Amino acid sequence: MDLEVLKIAANTDNNRNIKNRTHVSKLKNSLCGDEMQVELILKNGKILDFGYQGKSCVYCQASASLLSKISINNQKEKLNDLCDKAELYFNDNVKITEKDWISLKKLIKNENVNKKDCILLPFKTLKKIVST
Repeated sequence: MDLEVLKIAANTDNNRNIKNRTHVSKLKNSLCGDEMQVELILKNGKILDFGYQGKSCVYCQASASLLSKISINNQKEKLNDLCDKAELYFNDNVKITEKDWISLKKLIKNENVNKKDCILLPFKTLKKIVST
């Protein structure tokens, strides 16, 4: 177990319900059973608040924690693009170069490819909201 992943997952600041949410999405990973729910306050195309909850492994929790932090105060179009590219980052087909996304390099890397579906679940859950 990567200690960096544990440290990221331990940051649960945004692991919460959002009272006045405007959007909610929930997905389940059919391979391992992880569940993830994302709640947002989205106004004028900008994410003002991001909460998540789930019954999931530490990799999924770490991914949700990082994604929640980088999503707040970002435009939904920018996050839609990030969600589209997230899978490509594992294959090094696309490099993470955007300053806002650099923290994802701690989790989205070839060493974690066996946990790819777990790590991508929060991205797929967010994608259901930001792609519309």
